[in-house]
Amino acid sequence: MSPSFVIHEHHASHLHWDLRLEFDGVLKSWAVPKEPPAEDGIKRLAIQVEDHPLSYVDFEGTLPAGSYGAGLVKIWDSGGFSLLERDSKKIVFDLKGKKLHGAYCLLHTAGKNWLFFKKKS
Repeated sequence: MSPSFVIHEHHASHLHWDLRLEFDGVLKSWAVPKEPPAEDGIKRLAIQVEDHPLSYVDFEGTLPAGSYGAGLVKIWDSGGFSLLERDSKKIVFDLKGKKLHGAYCLLHTAGKNWLFFKKKS
């Protein structure tokens, strides 16, 4: 069974998407301010945030006002993925989702900032 991924569409103080990949018993997570890229050549900022428990892969609902990330959270895409490459500066993975599929890359730039993009076919 392949590891899971989920992308949450998160209507908090600002609309963004939360990319979550299953690694090491948790969901490693990045906040993506613009809709994730479905085509080659589009790069998105992805800001690494705290890990989430694996149970969050199925989460949809409303986080209550006054709590961190308050607002509507719904699943935008989900499925499995295959890890192709992983080190401290680069993660390459093949997504098998309903909306996103194919090879994607997270490339560390500085601090918590990464670039998220679809690799050329």
